[in-house]
Amino acid sequence: MSDSHEESFISHLVELRDRLLRSLIAVGVVFGILCFYPGPGNIYDLLAAPLTQALPEGTKMVAIGVITPFMVPLKVTGMVAFVLALPFVLFQAWAFIAPGLYDHEKRLGIPLIISSTLLFMAGMAFCYFFVFGQVFHFIAGFAPKSITPAPDIEAYLSFVMTMFLAFGIAFEVPVALVVLVKLGVVTVEKLKEWRSYFIVAAFVVAAVVTPPDVVSQLALAIPMCLLYELGILAARLVSNPRKVETAAVHDENSAKMDAEMDAAEAEFRKLSGD
Repeated sequence: MSDSHEESFISHLVELRDRLLRSLIAVGVVFGILCFYPGPGNIYDLLAAPLTQALPEGTKMVAIGVITPFMVPLKVTGMVAFVLALPFVLFQAWAFIAPGLYDHEKRLGIPLIISSTLLFMAGMAFCYFFVFGQVFHFIAGFAPKSITPAPDIEAYLSFVMTMFLAFGIAFEVPVALVVLVKLGVVTVEKLKEWRSYFIVAAFVVAAVVTPPDVVSQLALAIPMCLLYELGILAARLVSNPRKVETAAVHDENSAKMDAEMDAAEAEFRKLSGD
């Protein structure tokens, strides 16, 4: 019995290793393609466009470190490669855990992968095309006329990655609510009762993760509140399955539990007989 459990554990580790390698290879392939076209320098210029457009004419960013002009564009390219390969990475993660799920749970896999990827990218796009422009123009207009701003490219990358991560995760609110309701952790009625608490929490989170200006805080808090309402709507749709489907799921769960109990009983009799 211990040998079979050990073999099963090792096989799971081997499968996990293989799927991690596939994910790394996918990210590496995309990274290599981006290095050839359009190139790390052009990718960073595109990322820095919202800031450079807000700076005074003729002002450029600076690189303090010796190898910073080389490493920072490569980091940006790696970040873009990971985002582009994210659907494949999520699919590998789902394929690893799917065998341990029921059939009705497996049906959620592909929709969750697609929706979570699209929402994360939508959060990054919203941050890039709307929030950055508003924030940088606000900061440039607030800065004293006696100074010439010259942001460091590495500090800018750190700021951008923090903002992208914050908005990307914030836009995952509907997916999180659907998963919680589908797993039975909360109900739609509870989510409605917690609406006011979530609004307060959204503004607190926005005040912590965004720069200390009203524009960026509102730009994060308001979409989070709207996405919470969207999540409640989506959760209501998945929380009312048809009776036939519910009965089928119940029968499936009962059959699987009976099979597991029979296997355990047979193993116990085998050990007792030995």
